[in-house]
Amino acid sequence: MADRPSTPLLDKVNTPADLRALPRAELRQLADELRAEVIDAVSVTGGHLGSALGVIELTVALHAAFDTPHDRIIWDVGHQAYPHKILTGRRDRIRTLRQKNGLSGFTRRAESEYDPFGAGHSSTSISAGLGMAVASDLQGNPRNVVAVIGDGAMSAGMAYEAMNNAGAMDARLIVILNDNDMSIAPPTGALSAYLARLVSGPVYRGTREAAKNLVSKLPPFLHEPARRTEEFARSFFTGGTLFEELGFYYVGPIDGHNLDHLLPILDNVRDAAEGPILVHVVTKKGKGYAPAEDADDKYHGVSKFNVITGAQAKAVSNAPSYTSVFAESLIQEANDDPRIVAINAAMPSGTGLDKFGEVHPTRVFDVGIAEQHAVTFAAGLASEGMRPFCAIYSTFLQRAYDQVVHDVAIQHLPVRFAIDRAGFVGADGPTHAGNYDSAYLGAIPGMVHMAAADEAELRHMVATAAAYDNGPIAFRYPRGEGLGVDMPARGQVLPIGKGRIVRQGATIAILSYGTRLGEVLAAADKLAALGLNPTIADARFLKPLDEDLIARLAGTHDVLLTTEEGAVGGFGSHVATFLASNGLLDGKLRFRPLMIPDRFDEHATQADMYAAAGLDRAGIVATALTTLGYDEAAMAAAMAQIS
Repeated sequence: MADRPSTPLLDKVNTPADLRALPRAELRQLADELRAEVIDAVSVTGGHLGSALGVIELTVALHAAFDTPHDRIIWDVGHQAYPHKILTGRRDRIRTLRQKNGLSGFTRRAESEYDPFGAGHSSTSISAGLGMAVASDLQGNPRNVVAVIGDGAMSAGMAYEAMNNAGAMDARLIVILNDNDMSIAPPTGALSAYLARLVSGPVYRGTREAAKNLVSKLPPFLHEPARRTEEFARSFFTGGTLFEELGFYYVGPIDGHNLDHLLPILDNVRDAAEGPILVHVVTKKGKGYAPAEDADDKYHGVSKFNVITGAQAKAVSNAPSYTSVFAESLIQEANDDPRIVAINAAMPSGTGLDKFGEVHPTRVFDVGIAEQHAVTFAAGLASEGMRPFCAIYSTFLQRAYDQVVHDVAIQHLPVRFAIDRAGFVGADGPTHAGNYDSAYLGAIPGMVHMAAADEAELRHMVATAAAYDNGPIAFRYPRGEGLGVDMPARGQVLPIGKGRIVRQGATIAILSYGTRLGEVLAAADKLAALGLNPTIADARFLKPLDEDLIARLAGTHDVLLTTEEGAVGGFGSHVATFLASNGLLDGKLRFRPLMIPDRFDEHATQADMYAAAGLDRAGIVATALTTLGYDEAAMAAAMAQIS
């Protein structure tokens, strides 16, 4: 292992108070050492690198200017908070980032007093910050509240809802707009920095207030021209009209990597007595690490990598990823059907729609971090005869639930929901877990809900969704690679609401929904070694249920298990309702649903998480034997025999 970088100044900083005790002339060196530490740490653990490197100087400046933790700093999304974690007493654990029992990849209240608000999804910081600012006023405990939000997160309507509210309340809130992609108004070096410092300082603000008082003494017909003249003059130099209209005092744009510019401006806004202020800071993702600067998309989230070369260590698999299978299958369908269009919410590569866009550039739409809009936009397309595929991670589709119900389902519009990252997601932890879509979509009348058992089934489900025009339809698939099954050249349309028998047996039946099927088949092999030969079925559909298949399994077996990568209220709950409603639990049948437990599971590997949930082969075998009546001794003997 290469030696860690030399960080003599950073070694002296255990808390932000230590940072504030340093001469400000030394903070440039501290930032350089902090950048080296972040690069080295993430090379060991993997994680969100580019965004963390982009805020190194901003993080140092914020902790230098504000009295944290009394003053609150809220990092929107949280994946830009790695430098913040290092400076706030967690450096000794930074190489446990996103590992089992290690630091979270996001901010988390339970982890540190310096994390006042947890975040994994974007665009929540301004709302939370406003709540904190109002609470501080009501409690008579004055403090600064700073929300750091990226320009990507500003594409979500929630950010503007919060700003509109904050501006109307004249709350004491500081918003840092971290503009790291497409600058609203790019900085122009020293002049821009000078102007930003000028308009953030007390002299300008005092002059501005004096001018307002003067205007108030003018005849009424001159008030509006005077206001427009002042607004034009400021906008000409600084470009903040939108934020001013929302009630924020705008400062910027400024170079977010120049501490000589950042520090005096943050000092000024900290000491300002006015209401909400927005500071527009321009940064570069991956700053200071050439591979990340040159390919910020590939270095936004990384696996372990070689610091010198930048090469990422990714496991080689012979099986395609589910995301790539979805993209390739959708391209096939779209090649033959010009009505097919694809929509994503700021995740083109994550959903595979970047590949779709290469083939059909006019038929793919990235709407930004705006899942609500994405769903209703898809509904509008469907209402005019198009066949929209709305590709959104399970965890992010939660943000658009009202639109799914109100704008899609009630109107019976054929929007196709491609739900990526279903089930456990590993290192991203509970904020990104795709555990709930089976439950929340399964509750909607008229919704068809499918889950792919493997990558071949996913190809069939894309074809099925493309052909289905009788209302909304959803199909879910997990993060990662498939099972390595033989792939059909083209997807086939599946009969709606019909499952399939994969292996015929007796006594025990296991009905799988989703990609636990691979583990179910492995569990069946272990049970067969004990003289038990279970029947294995793939449900394919949660809604509508294959009631004939379920009734047949229930009537011909002593034990019926269901498995799924979803929470309580999903597939197992629907099966239980059907069994109970039709008297199929009144006889000898013993039914046990296996699902993700009713808890928030901490980050770990996906394999560890499924094992802890009892959804790996060992857990499935144990549940089957327990349901058959094996006592503790018999269970131990059986497990020893097949281990």
